[in-house]
Amino acid sequence: MSLLDSDTQLNRNSYYEATVQRPAELAPLNETLQVDVAVVGGGLAGLSSAIELAQRGHQVAVFEADRVGSGASGRNGGQALVGFASGQAELHAQLGAAAAQQAWAMSIEAVDIMRARIQASGMDAQWQPGALTVAVSQRKQRALRQEFDAMLKHGGLDLSWLDGQALQAHLRSDAYVAGIYETVSGHVHPLRYTLGLLALAQKLGVKVYEHSVVQALDMGPPARLRVNGQEVRADFVVLAGNCSLPAWSPAVAPRVHERIMPVGTYMIATSPLSATQAAELMPTRAAVCDNNFVLDYYRLGADNSLLFGGRVSYTTRTPARLAQRMQQRMVTVFPSLRDQPVHYLWGGFVDISMNRAPDFGRIAPHVYYLQGFSGHGLALTGLAGRVVAEAIHGQADRFDVFARLRHHRFPGGARWRTPVLALGMAFHRLRDWL
Repeated sequence: MSLLDSDTQLNRNSYYEATVQRPAELAPLNETLQVDVAVVGGGLAGLSSAIELAQRGHQVAVFEADRVGSGASGRNGGQALVGFASGQAELHAQLGAAAAQQAWAMSIEAVDIMRARIQASGMDAQWQPGALTVAVSQRKQRALRQEFDAMLKHGGLDLSWLDGQALQAHLRSDAYVAGIYETVSGHVHPLRYTLGLLALAQKLGVKVYEHSVVQALDMGPPARLRVNGQEVRADFVVLAGNCSLPAWSPAVAPRVHERIMPVGTYMIATSPLSATQAAELMPTRAAVCDNNFVLDYYRLGADNSLLFGGRVSYTTRTPARLAQRMQQRMVTVFPSLRDQPVHYLWGGFVDISMNRAPDFGRIAPHVYYLQGFSGHGLALTGLAGRVVAEAIHGQADRFDVFARLRHHRFPGGARWRTPVLALGMAFHRLRDWL
């Protein structure tokens, strides 16, 4: 089964798709076109880039191979988090203290961008503030305490260290020994947010085309793209397809494909809990994730459904007995939900870089790419769109903070990179268990 087939089959039963009213499909490109900037990918990174560019006066067209939000943007865990999946140590080692601190501040800005867009546009994205990172063992607690101390040092957040009764006041589960709570981060309905960005982009004059596959890219200048057999000319190009780009458009920018890996991640949603149940289990309604390498993450939806995610796959195959295994993980955290019906199961692929740091860069002076969000893309894509728009508009200092990060290709080549990665992840999963 291909990556695209796996995505399509699973997302037929997505809680997000079931709880949103999509607008009518947008027409595919069927004519030649000339624009200032061509954006490839109609997810959060592409739409954020288009919004920021249009606000700076550029004429922008977005080309989405499927439907807007059909990829990771519309089916992720909904957690909008400060920081990076790599942690700050990787950034500090590569960039130095000053630039790493600048990147940390920009990660806070990323959440601020999301909150400001939701408030200014009035979109119904179901924003809920609060995020909780928890430890499942004393060894994991020591690592979490180190993270807490580092976050205090970086600044910009109101943090609380939680254990004992203080932790129980946020999360009624015996599965954890300690936690970090902060209120800048939070969670949203990601598909509602993505469609809200679509509406905002269109209001700004951005042309958005669905079912429009980019088949080739001649970097020029000017750049020439072949889209649905039509020629598109653009002064600048932003490649924002992430792990879907090599699946839909393998001939476009193959040099950057090997620096990310598609990883399947999956979620279930229960039937709505009663208000009493929801308040009992998660009194502050914060988004929750643990600090395992292969982590669990969950939150309450606006209707009090528990949305629980975490099992991952490093092949394009959906894991066997997936719904049952996901439900078992949920019951480990909340035994009282053993008999709670599970109504939805969905998932798909996110892009990770080898060091889990974001991978933003150029493959030509006027051709940019944004990828490697590594599970932190819900908020970070907003920042990515802003800094790439700044760079195209003539101010590249902030974009180049990220472009300086070095990234390695995944080992093994096209044939062996998936099994090599699966073996490595099995090692990390074993360490989580120990």
